[in-house]
Amino acid sequence: MRRCQKFPSFPPVCYSPQARAVNLYVRNMVNDERGFWMLIKSEDLERDAALDVARLMLVAARTAPKAMGLDTIVTAIVGGEDQNKLADEMERIGKEKNLPRRIRDAGNVRNSQLVALIGVKYTGDPSNELKLVDLGIALGSASKIASDLNVDNRIMRSIGEAAENMKLLQADYVLGIPISIKGKSIFFDRPPIGTL
Repeated sequence: MRRCQKFPSFPPVCYSPQARAVNLYVRNMVNDERGFWMLIKSEDLERDAALDVARLMLVAARTAPKAMGLDTIVTAIVGGEDQNKLADEMERIGKEKNLPRRIRDAGNVRNSQLVALIGVKYTGDPSNELKLVDLGIALGSASKIASDLNVDNRIMRSIGEAAENMKLLQADYVLGIPISIKGKSIFFDRPPIGTL
């Protein structure tokens, strides 16, 4: 079902439920005293969109189905200086364990707008295996939201290991999903391991 919204001096803007993210930017537009729309640069829109998408991803992770109805999923968004520290820790692990893939993944984290962290707390009973299934479903739900909104993303365990070392989440097992809004996906045009 399409809905339309009218703005002064513009034709109606119509959008489908799949494109509702467009409406997120409308709230950022401000009318000046002459009734004209102010200019908002793409860098600002993309930064704001990345945060909106990351929030929606974590909502999807929270509402994903859980085994036995017990929710032990833990989430967070990492950006700014903490994101750089996360990449540093990934590089440290990569060098210490001689894992060039970790160093390459750290480069992706540095070049991403934000990183969504999704983890799980174990309950100490035999249902811990089911908690990992819950985590997988939560990760898939979050990644799908980003994909539906045409935002590049990639699920990475290497991020989770670094996040666990840094104690960014109170969780027993963590994975990360960096998100990128660029003209070309940074996650699939990566240098071969031997060239790092």
